[in-house]
Amino acid sequence: MLAIGGLGTPELIVIAVVIFLLFGATRLPQLAKALGQSKRAFKEGLEEGEKEGRKDLDK
Repeated sequence: MLAIGGLGTPELIVIAVVIFLLFGATRLPQLAKALGQSKRAFKEGLEEGEKEGRKDLDK
């Protein structure tokens, strides 16, 4: 069964363990927060681009 982008569950577990080992337990919450903020900003940018595109098409 494929999970994300062709990666299965075992691969995702290995990636999570490597991230945990690289950054440690103290930095993981900071990384998760930064990732969430980046995702939100990206999504807002996409929505803004769609609005601009619709506005240009209406002209």
